Amino acid sequence: MSPQSSAPAAVVVLAAGEGTRMRSRLPKVLHPLAGRALVSHALLAAAGTTPEHLVVVLRHQAERVSAHVGGAHPEVTVALQDDVPGTGRAVQCGLDALPADLAGTVLVTYGDVPLLSTATLGRLVAAHHEAGNAMTILTAELADPTGYGRVLRDAAGVSGIVEQKDATEEQRAVREINSGVYAFDAAALRQALGRVGRDNAAGEMYLTDVLALVRAEGGKVEALVLEDEWEIRGVNDRVQLAELAAEANRRTLLRWMRAGVTVVDPCTTWIDADVELDQDVTVLPGTQLHGATRIAAGATIGPDSTLTDTEVGEGARVVRTDATLAVVGAGAQVGPFAFLRPGTELGADGKIGTFVETKNAVIGAGSKVPHLSYVGDASIGEHSNIGAASIFVNYDGVNKHRTTVGSHVRMGSDNMYVAPVTIGDGAYSGAGTTIRKDVPPGALAVSVAPQRNLEGWTLANRPGTPAAEAAARAQQGATEHSTATEHSTATENTTATGEQR
Repeated sequence: MSPQSSAPAAVVVLAAGEGTRMRSRLPKVLHPLAGRALVSHALLAAAGTTPEHLVVVLRHQAERVSAHVGGAHPEVTVALQDDVPGTGRAVQCGLDALPADLAGTVLVTYGDVPLLSTATLGRLVAAHHEAGNAMTILTAELADPTGYGRVLRDAAGVSGIVEQKDATEEQRAVREINSGVYAFDAAALRQALGRVGRDNAAGEMYLTDVLALVRAEGGKVEALVLEDEWEIRGVNDRVQLAELAAEANRRTLLRWMRAGVTVVDPCTTWIDADVELDQDVTVLPGTQLHGATRIAAGATIGPDSTLTDTEVGEGARVVRTDATLAVVGAGAQVGPFAFLRPGTELGADGKIGTFVETKNAVIGAGSKVPHLSYVGDASIGEHSNIGAASIFVNYDGVNKHRTTVGSHVRMGSDNMYVAPVTIGDGAYSGAGTTIRKDVPPGALAVSVAPQRNLEGWTLANRPGTPAAEAAARAQQGATEHSTATEHSTATENTTATGEQR
């Protein structure tokens, strides 16, 4: 069937649960995995099936989750579950947010199943359409199905779902389990949900009760068996969150390595779902690439680097660096031990070196900040060099000010740039200069006072210290050396006088 004919009429994503086993103030579906909230993984997979309607059902901390959904997925309709508990009621509330005359297939999935893919949802919808089912269940066969609901079959298809605690010994031997992900005929689903009761120990409306009601009306119920059990694994606690994050990362690394990226040590490399890498990128051990990071061809990242929402140009090298919302130009070098804060832009073939911190700084092509410096709120032109231990003093206690450095500038070590200040093209500065006013193009800026030596200061002001003792010994040695030199000179003069006679 064509993708158009296989598209569902609606997808309902259930994300109303409290997630108490997470033991967290953060709603479970907002916990991050591979750079996205759990619910975002579910919504993106659902959106990939191109449904007419996409609904997420919320209850616990609904305002907080709704704010995330509205910001990241504005096309999604938010429905709220009322005080009636259960998955059946959650789906019913989701349907209430859709047109009353909705016809076609309704997919039901969950906000805490992050590895479930669009491809699998598409296969479920296609199988549902092709078989003419009223209900199709996504299932899997597990070596150890303990804890899952078992899928029961008869000659007509799926006959029921029995929970572990209610299963007989024979039923517990069944390895096919219910994932909780379904495709329904919209009309059959609405009709069945209207008849689902709460006559159970928990007082909940169970979505699984729909199966028997559909069968009783003559509807066909079948299952699509999924080979990849990871896709239907949900997150209920932080142990499962870590397990699924590791599996998601493993799959991401495999995808990039097969696309031409070298990952030297997959065990210590983490790459988020939205990161993009070109061919011949090399990722060294201990590297984390987060958010919307983009790495161009031939660049080398790491070891021990963390880049978040950062762009790196072709052939650049970023070593032992922490960078966020930064841009590194082609052929540039960064690190080791560099800290690139938001707003940093390093031009092509530029350098940000060892123990350098930058923030809101634009550094031109070929320019270098090699050592032990802070560059904040600054613009540096092309092919300029900032000496070691330089500080751009950008904050007056109330406001931030900007420093502008021209092109082909050579600044000495241990300079202070007290913003706002401008250094013209081709200017120089001496070591230890504090620049408080503009430097014209081609000028040399110096702020060096004449050096004064206060003789005997240590002996007079720090008597009895090791420094004073060392100074005394050095002075005594200098005196003895001077006396010996004077005696030698006098002797030579006497001898010379005798020879002249």
